[in-house]
Amino acid sequence: MSELTRIPAPDGVAPAAAYTHVVMGTGRFVAISGQLALDEDGKPVGEGDPAAQARQVFENLRRCLAAAGATFDDVVKLTCFVTDMAYLPAIRAARAAHIPGDRLPASSAVQVAALVGPEFLMEIEAFAVLPE
Repeated sequence: MSELTRIPAPDGVAPAAAYTHVVMGTGRFVAISGQLALDEDGKPVGEGDPAAQARQVFENLRRCLAAAGATFDDVVKLTCFVTDMAYLPAIRAARAAHIPGDRLPASSAVQVAALVGPEFLMEIEAFAVLPE
């Protein structure tokens, strides 16, 4: 695991409830492309079900991180693209199954008009830092 420093509330910035404002570390940078709710055969999972899609997306992120020799402990930033902000509770629940509350990464959530296909409700990308 890399040495990461988390600053949940920098001076003059309101504390965040569900993410860390600043995460920094030294080491090898890993970028994980936005993951969709696709199973290992490329078939959509959980059409119309944000909780099922979020679970699949986080499983795909876990597998991509593992391929780089990383875990969710190494993640410094998540970016969530959603077609409806109402899906954020499902994303937070899936994230909580993988990332403890004291190790939350920096995060952004962006509502978009559409993703690559109408069956997809969310796409999430991750950045991680591994030890040298």
